[in-house]
Amino acid sequence: WIVHENSYTYRPLVFLRPPPGHTFQLEQDTTGQPPAGYARVKVLLECVCSRELLLGDTPCFLHHPGDRLPKDQSSFLLRALCTNSYLDVEKIACWLQLLVRSAWLLLPQSRHCQLMALPYCKCCRFQLTT
Repeated sequence: WIVHENSYTYRPLVFLRPPPGHTFQLEQDTTGQPPAGYARVKVLLECVCSRELLLGDTPCFLHHPGDRLPKDQSSFLLRALCTNSYLDVEKIACWLQLLVRSAWLLLPQSRHCQLMALPYCKCCRFQLTT
């Protein structure tokens, strides 16, 4: 966290794991290295045929026609967090804001303090007031 005159800035690190049957791949530059600035993260389908045969818990999205696949939570998350097969930083920030606001209401401090989400495009910003 960072302390300013009368405010604190917290920078949480959020880990995202790809849903079953998918993988994240960091976009490379033309030399095959990660870019110097912010990198884009592509969401790719991965073959889970052996897992499907062994456990039967995850259908292989890569080798099954889309109309036979169940509509599950992971496909909802992909639609909510991605744009054109890439993770979308702005969508993730909005999603995280919703999670934080929902969790805040369950904390005892929410009776004494107000949490307000501040507009910002590529990260989550909140103002906490008593």
